[in-house]
Amino acid sequence: MNTIKGTGLVLASAEMEPRLFDLDLQLIADACLMIIAVFALSLIASHFLFNPVRDMLQKRQDKIKDELDSAAQDMADAKELKAAYEAKLKDIDKEAETILSEARKKALANENKIVAEAKEEAARIIERANVEAELEKKKAADEVKREMVVLASLMAGKVVNAAIDTTVQDSLIEETLKEIGDGTWLS
Repeated sequence: MNTIKGTGLVLASAEMEPRLFDLDLQLIADACLMIIAVFALSLIASHFLFNPVRDMLQKRQDKIKDELDSAAQDMADAKELKAAYEAKLKDIDKEAETILSEARKKALANENKIVAEAKEEAARIIERANVEAELEKKKAADEVKREMVVLASLMAGKVVNAAIDTTVQDSLIEETLKEIGDGTWLS
């Protein structure tokens, strides 16, 4: 009896016994060809597709590994540079303090030098003033001596004009000396 099911035609005969799995020569040949074709296609796909993809993935993996190694190296270098810069900053602070300390010492030495020069100048001025005072004393003493000479000559003229005796002369000389002062006459 013939039945039509869907779009395909199924022939059923009463003479054929229903089988679950029919192993005939055609099925085995088709299965072997199919296995060979799948194997050949997998070899071709492996050669032309999978191997380049594997190579590309390996290259990408190597590149990523190199970049990670490079990044790790750069990170280590950055840490070293950071430590070096921090050490330099500490050294800069110490160096700045040293420079300021030296500048203070130089300023103090300069101050002491200026003060010493000022003291020396003051001592020279005082010494010059003392020398000038001595010169003025000598001038004054010389003037006193001149005045004494003038007085003595006037007195001598009076003595000669008066023609008085020696006791009067001695008393006049002593009186003049007392007026001028003994210190002036002796200096």
